[in-house]
Amino acid sequence: MNWSLDTLFKGYDDPTYEHAFTELETLITAAESWVKSPPMKEKEALLKGLAISRDFRSTFLRVGAFNNLTLATNTQNMEALKESQRAQMLASRMSPFSTAFENYVAGIDSSLWQDDEELAPFSYYLSRLKDAAKYLLSSQEEQLLAELSSTSGSAWSRLQGVLTSTLMIDVLGEQKPLSDVRNMAYSPEQSVRKAAYEAELKAYESVAEAVAASLNSIKGEVNLLTRKRGFESPLAQATYQSRMEQGTLDALISAMKSHRPKFQAYLKRKGERLGHKSLPWYDLFAPMGNSKTTFTEKESLDYVEKQFRTFSKELADLARRSWDEAWIDFPPKKGKRGGAFCSNLHPIKASRILLNFEGSFSNVITLAHELGHAYHGDQIFAEDILNASYTMPVAETASTLCETIVKRAAIEDAEGDEKIFLLEQSIMGSTQVIIDILSRFTFESTVFAERLKGPLSVERLNTIMREAQIEAYGEAVDHDHLHPYMWINKPHYYSAGLSFYNFPYAFGLLFAKGIYAQYIEKGSSFVPKVNELLRKTGQMSVEEVAALIGIDVKDEAFWHASLNVIEAEIDQFLALTN
Repeated sequence: MNWSLDTLFKGYDDPTYEHAFTELETLITAAESWVKSPPMKEKEALLKGLAISRDFRSTFLRVGAFNNLTLATNTQNMEALKESQRAQMLASRMSPFSTAFENYVAGIDSSLWQDDEELAPFSYYLSRLKDAAKYLLSSQEEQLLAELSSTSGSAWSRLQGVLTSTLMIDVLGEQKPLSDVRNMAYSPEQSVRKAAYEAELKAYESVAEAVAASLNSIKGEVNLLTRKRGFESPLAQATYQSRMEQGTLDALISAMKSHRPKFQAYLKRKGERLGHKSLPWYDLFAPMGNSKTTFTEKESLDYVEKQFRTFSKELADLARRSWDEAWIDFPPKKGKRGGAFCSNLHPIKASRILLNFEGSFSNVITLAHELGHAYHGDQIFAEDILNASYTMPVAETASTLCETIVKRAAIEDAEGDEKIFLLEQSIMGSTQVIIDILSRFTFESTVFAERLKGPLSVERLNTIMREAQIEAYGEAVDHDHLHPYMWINKPHYYSAGLSFYNFPYAFGLLFAKGIYAQYIEKGSSFVPKVNELLRKTGQMSVEEVAALIGIDVKDEAFWHASLNVIEAEIDQFLALTN
């Protein structure tokens, strides 16, 4: 049940692995030559620069993916860590070219690539480079930052990953890795959930100081660099990187906040049904209703494939391909990072999916979510690799759409306690993406603001997290049983190059609900429009992508309409559990 990386490289002793480094060295030489003496004609210079960028990105992605995926399943693989740092240092040598090329593009009238047959396919890519040049530092500074990345933000991120992936926790007389203990939150036994919660919080005490140092260092670095580059704030940089207007984010957050009371009513009812006045954190993910269904890895894939086939044969076939070609690493194990992710590998036109699968229906939904990312990748692979980089908000669109397909089908087929179970599972997931994301957005905003004044202690980070959770969840949760250490186990906080990776989940959920509503109305004829939308995500702003199917994401009314769909599910749950 482990993935295969053989289509990348068969190992570090594979001759093609070293050959890839030889190719990268050759491309670096070509890049250095371009910097010293760009072709005289502007069109020729652009085409040569694009070719160097494309070839380097393709080869480097193969090497980087092999290293990162190897480390994901074994964070203590020292050979992979060494090779990852080797590759990063090599990539840093491309920084002078990247800076020079961006500055060169900035000095050219955009009509050149808009009107030229060969350059027109890269019009959006070149226009973004032209605009981004205003945020560049000097060539020497950019190269220094690139060289330092492996020992600054990336190193702190690796520390958080190693500490959490290797943390062994004593719970109910056994030693378990953190990923296993967090999965116990879904146990049908309250005593198991509570024991896991208490053991998890206690275990964090041993790593809290080190992880706090990681968080402080990364957020301090981001604060410094965003200011130096000319961004108003880390959030302003995040929206720019997302190709999203601030007005779109404001409309989204405002709508989410206005719908909190309905989510809190769901949480209050859940707490009452579980015997609480208000819901303690250890029962937040408690299953309700009754479902004795568990899934093997193969059964989960078969189930997801069956539901995907109701949407399109293409989507179902992709799920089958993921099994046949060993794209998925299923089981939790010591040293494996927690959570789940999908890595789209453009150079080999395939994806790899990491899970920590233990057989629950929640795990099946996670599988559907990650296969949605693979679906997005499969569409974007049809585009040139330079046009294949999509941003955070739209990154969660296909994944959430695929979740919705599976959840809706399961709920419609169920009856009685099984229906309550599946409906509540769906609402539970939506609550995490709306309410908990609000708490994470508030937490990260506060941390960035306070980090400007100096490092934050473990106690202060815990306080900020508690306050953010209380603001989001309100009186529906037990304030004496929150999760103050949630900042330790969320890898999204630990990236110097990608801040605020929280609101994109809410965008993806609600945008996908809007897309699904149109699919229900228009049927299979709408699927090609969805595919086109996904393919264009690397070549348009968020607002332009949404406009392809007639959605205005700057209009708060759209977000209210999507949230109303979730509220209807909550009303159904409240009626069934009255």
